Amino acid sequence: MSDHDPSRRRFLRAGALALTAGLAGCGSTAPTADGSDADATTTGASPYTRVYRETIDSVLLVQTDEGSGTGWVYDESHVVTNAHVVGESTGVDLRSSDGSWHTGEVVGTDPNSDLAAIDTDGLPDAATPLSLAESAATIGQEVVAIGNPFDLDGSVTTGVVSGTDRSIPAPTGFSIPDAIQTDAAVNPGNSGGPLMALDGRVVAVINSGGGDNIAFGISAALARRVLPELIETGSFEHSFMGVSVATVTPTVAEANDLDSPRGLLVLALASDGPADGVLQPADDATTLDGERVPLGGDVMLAIDGTRTDTTEALGSHLALETRPGDTVSLTILRDGSERTVEVELGTRPTRPS
Repeated sequence: MSDHDPSRRRFLRAGALALTAGLAGCGSTAPTADGSDADATTTGASPYTRVYRETIDSVLLVQTDEGSGTGWVYDESHVVTNAHVVGESTGVDLRSSDGSWHTGEVVGTDPNSDLAAIDTDGLPDAATPLSLAESAATIGQEVVAIGNPFDLDGSVTTGVVSGTDRSIPAPTGFSIPDAIQTDAAVNPGNSGGPLMALDGRVVAVINSGGGDNIAFGISAALARRVLPELIETGSFEHSFMGVSVATVTPTVAEANDLDSPRGLLVLALASDGPADGVLQPADDATTLDGERVPLGGDVMLAIDGTRTDTTEALGSHLALETRPGDTVSLTILRDGSERTVEVELGTRPTRPS
């Protein structure tokens, strides 16, 4: 998320410089009540302060010709950020927390997950790699967002995980599955930065923020799948079924004479896509209680034994559990009877058809 408002940036930068000047000369110690110095890192630090101190040296400003965002150190020579932060740039400038500048080469981007990998060297020794969380984020879990909103270097906001398994827009027009929702404040310039758990691991790569304390990030699980291939090959191929679906609501169930509202109704199929000829889409529509409702078509109940009661469940399974070329088993409801069909997954195209 880049900031393209020059006047606002100049104003905020001036404020940040004034604040920096006011703090010039401050060290890492603070006077105690008796006038002696105490190490600030050991006296009364909150868990948020500890995460910030342990992380900030590994968080970088990412600057391109078109704007700026945030990145963080992934391994000894690579930095992670959002694909929309680097855009079409092949080279970027990186500024570390000590104020030093470094150059970086964009070695891989995946707009479908909005992730990018940057190769760089010569970062300060303190810029050590951050680890992706091994376990899934949980709702209510406390988190810390660190980044450079409006070019205010090294800003920190706190909050909780507000939701998991969200589906958010990707720059390609498809959706990013398994996303993390948080109420930690996220603003232009935060994009690409780490959303940290209190144990110091990256829960998500910040992607976007909105009003009403709603922000999103790419989950650690998806990042763990995508980033190694971005670094190795420069791109990542996502599984593609070629199906458009909608949740079976009580209204949809009633209109289609279904016993209960469950599963996903197949609305349309991509022409010559993987599911074309295997699944049957809705072929009619009616109006019920003033609502336009699709009629006919298969109802997808499960994929490889995992229930598909929501579009998010289907998207997350495809993204985290499958690869192009895999064959998945679909449990469907057709003409009132359950049956199993198989679909060989393809590779997601550049744009939705």
